[in-house]
Amino acid sequence: MASFRKRSGGWRAEVARLGVRDTKTFTTKAAAIAWATTREAEILASAGTPRASVEMTVSEALRRYRRDVTPTKAGQRWEELRLDKFDAELEWVGEHLSDVSTDQVAKWRDARLKVVASPTVRREMTLLSSVFEIARREWRACVVNPVRDVKRPPNNPPRDRRIEPAEEVALLNRLGYVESEAPSTLYQELALAFLIALETAMRQGEILGITAKAVNLTQRFVHLPKTKNGSSRNVPLSKRAVQLIEVLLGDKKGAEKLFRLTSASADAMFRKVRDDVSIVGLTFHDTRHEAITRLARKVDVLDLARITGHKDPRSLMVYYNATAAEMALRLD
Repeated sequence: MASFRKRSGGWRAEVARLGVRDTKTFTTKAAAIAWATTREAEILASAGTPRASVEMTVSEALRRYRRDVTPTKAGQRWEELRLDKFDAELEWVGEHLSDVSTDQVAKWRDARLKVVASPTVRREMTLLSSVFEIARREWRACVVNPVRDVKRPPNNPPRDRRIEPAEEVALLNRLGYVESEAPSTLYQELALAFLIALETAMRQGEILGITAKAVNLTQRFVHLPKTKNGSSRNVPLSKRAVQLIEVLLGDKKGAEKLFRLTSASADAMFRKVRDDVSIVGLTFHDTRHEAITRLARKVDVLDLARITGHKDPRSLMVYYNATAAEMALRLD
């Protein structure tokens, strides 16, 4: 399949056939069409060009990836939903992998950008690229990965939202938090999760998944067997964090979770309470920004990376949001 684009000074022809891709620029569109027709004939005649060993449609690849690869991922549920959406909505889902062009992928990207934000499109492109890449490397169902040559939309600037003391107090009051008392409602559980997040920089899902056997109060750490980056880690606990977790532990033992809350319900509840107290633009994940910024005053960058689970300390810069006024106070 050939496509033609007007460029400054001429016409660019792009041929994509049987896994082979070739491009060339001509002064006229007629010359571009003539070359593309000849080049496609050469490819079809297998004139010394590489071909895929297996014919597989995009739909077949998506389903095989969902069955064989996705279950090994930490974000399995998100991938399953996204792959199903691709299978249902991609215009070229019935075409062979080898026949999908960069123009088709770019057209899909532009259409998605009209519906969802850039970071979402970037994540979807990463997943789609992974499908083509494993099809190329392991299944031999295509020779090139067309997604790799399509420009990714820019990422949004990293968030720098901090949590003001007055906002923290307002949220805790609305959640019905009572110091040193075991939670009797899910809202009170959410308050404790919020406070533990501010002390430890753990993610919401990590906190809600803590079990009794994962807590070591003697040595003051919580063991997380599986985290977002696929590794386990031990999260040290401040004295305040120990007090908060002791309230939750009670008589829980073994694999019993400290929280009844799920991530989905916690997100919905947090947004509702935030809106009830008229706080604008705050998310639960902003506790990670706040906690990392606070912890950076107490430990060096390598220790901080171990606490938060960042394999590259440079990633901490996304979450470190100290204000100029705060840094100025430490200069004296």
